[in-house]
Amino acid sequence: MCLKFIIQQNIVLVDNVSICKFYINPEMATQEVQPNETLTNLKAESDTLKTKLEDERAKLHDVELHQVAEKVDGLGQFIMKTRRTLKGHGNKVLCMDWCKDKRRIVSSSQDGKVIVWDAFTTNKEHAVTMPCTWVMACAYAPSGCAVACGGLDNKCSVYPLSLDKNENLAAKKKSVAMHTNYLSACSFTNSDMQILTSSGDGTCALWDVESGQLLQSFHGHAADVLCLDLAPSETGNTFVSGGCDKKANVWDMRSGQCIQSFETHESDINSVRYYPSGDAFASGSDDATCRLYDLRADREVAIYSKDSIIFGASSVDFSLSGRLLFGGYNDYTINVWDVLKGTRVSILFGHENRVSTLRLSPDGTAFCSGFANISSLMHWASGS
Repeated sequence: MCLKFIIQQNIVLVDNVSICKFYINPEMATQEVQPNETLTNLKAESDTLKTKLEDERAKLHDVELHQVAEKVDGLGQFIMKTRRTLKGHGNKVLCMDWCKDKRRIVSSSQDGKVIVWDAFTTNKEHAVTMPCTWVMACAYAPSGCAVACGGLDNKCSVYPLSLDKNENLAAKKKSVAMHTNYLSACSFTNSDMQILTSSGDGTCALWDVESGQLLQSFHGHAADVLCLDLAPSETGNTFVSGGCDKKANVWDMRSGQCIQSFETHESDINSVRYYPSGDAFASGSDDATCRLYDLRADREVAIYSKDSIIFGASSVDFSLSGRLLFGGYNDYTINVWDVLKGTRVSILFGHENRVSTLRLSPDGTAFCSGFANISSLMHWASGS
């Protein structure tokens, strides 16, 4: 049996902007594989089709983002200072997430611990020791009443939180998800009842928290999936993932299908983050660049890089307005980019090793960054 593909092309005019859409429908052929249909020939045919798709996308690319933004006023002086340092982990901080109350933070580390912090006082409110080291993923539930985490145990575990800081959280642990390789990222959907996970087994999955049932699986990456981010809309049903196959894929959670795919990075994609409006997303990669993809134009619209930056980007996040893009790099710095003009507006120093994670607070007034080879998080805020 031979799987062939029929590619149909539609050009749609929306608000006087041409958008090129492609629909790929599988058609199973009943005839036997022909002698000339070797893997080499089929791969060459696939590469030819990819080239044609890129050519069609390029026809609609009539102007660069920075050219459109030439008349936009530049940003003024940008100053951010370290306000607090949260110390307590015994090894590399690998992941962190903010609670929606804008005050509490959950972090996970290579020391096998998950800590809930009060970012205002720097006090530890809860601490959980996981059964494995390298806790690579953690997330706060939307209600603030639970946290999820996982790593080399291949599981995603959920811990309910209470006001009793001396309560044994491990006794209330609920194992929700099980992958066949390490858990690389997790994120609750718009409720505490469902959670998205990504894994080194090359898949993403949607789970029911209460029952632990697998609701939907997402197959399409050819290597480890390293990161994911849920669309910001409350009614959104899409998320984006990035991985070691250099691809960033956009998924429909209802159907489990990959609805858009972007492959312009030259190395692993370590981080993806939706633009606040949900119409675009940014990615950070080991190729030392951050990139912006517009979902409506179905293409990459900006690259944020400089010749002097030779180390990979490990984490990215947008300011609340979307005008700034924060990128954490392996050279111990955070670069702040003007999203519209594509220029770097600031460099934040102070980390003693590579920046492994950063997240903006829900109200946009501060962000927190974690770094490797030291057991602390840094809480940044604007200053004069």
